[in-house]
Amino acid sequence: MKRLLNATATVAVAGVTWGVIEHRWFVLRHQTVPAMGGPDATALRILHLSDLHLGPGDRRMAGFVRRTLAHGPDLVVLTGDILGHPDAIDDAVALLTAIGDGRPAVAVLGSNDRYGPVLRNPLQYLWGPTRHHRGVRLDTERLVAGLKEAGWHVLRNERVTIETAAGSLDVVGLDDPHIGADSPEQVDWSQSAGPRAPLRLGVVHSPYLDVLGLFADQGFDLTLAGHTHGGQVRVPGIGALVTNCDLPTRMARGLSAFDDEMWLHVSAGLGTSRFAPVRFACRPEASILDVVPRPAATSAL
Repeated sequence: MKRLLNATATVAVAGVTWGVIEHRWFVLRHQTVPAMGGPDATALRILHLSDLHLGPGDRRMAGFVRRTLAHGPDLVVLTGDILGHPDAIDDAVALLTAIGDGRPAVAVLGSNDRYGPVLRNPLQYLWGPTRHHRGVRLDTERLVAGLKEAGWHVLRNERVTIETAAGSLDVVGLDDPHIGADSPEQVDWSQSAGPRAPLRLGVVHSPYLDVLGLFADQGFDLTLAGHTHGGQVRVPGIGALVTNCDLPTRMARGLSAFDDEMWLHVSAGLGTSRFAPVRFACRPEASILDVVPRPAATSAL
């Protein structure tokens, strides 16, 4: 029995040690998404960033994010939880000013862009979506003002047209459903009946099923989200155990088809809460999405 306990403790320590190492082992993933509106549409390259949980002076993450620009994105989309510390606003604005320079850039907010992280029992995630325990109130408006001054479209239950190399995109960004900040009634959904944009793009932090269903019902081609951290701790051969929302665990990260009408891409994100700096079998990531025309014979997935 003593040997078994010692072996179990050794494995546990090794797993935690690896998890601490892995949470800073950044990777850039590439994915092709056949979501553009027709066979004659122009392909679009999107850099999808999420869940930076940026702390002050985090040069390692900032350097990685800057290097992703070498892949020439036409559009940058950031799906929330930018901040990981009350003192990180200036660093976040400086980094994202550089990322958005000379290219269209869109962001939505997550709960951690309003409230600082708090210490909680990590086992709560196994019992279902966590209630958001509100930490210190952050200066969200200063973050938003800094991003807007740098040319970012920070969407808070808004619909906009974004000019890109692939044409004028129809983009809706909803505020974070995880804390009830989404207000779809503020969006003019009647525009969906207008002239067809080459890409209708939904952007939201937390991929709750009712929000995804709304985007699909409105004829959106692709929705980008974050929040799940890809499960953060994944079991090899099984995958994510949790998503911290009602999204199925098989969709916790990467590209998947939603309701046979819309593509969904969920980023596992780049950061973690500073109170849980561990990832296992789930490297922190950014994604390059090459959005190409749908096959000529199909209008849906």
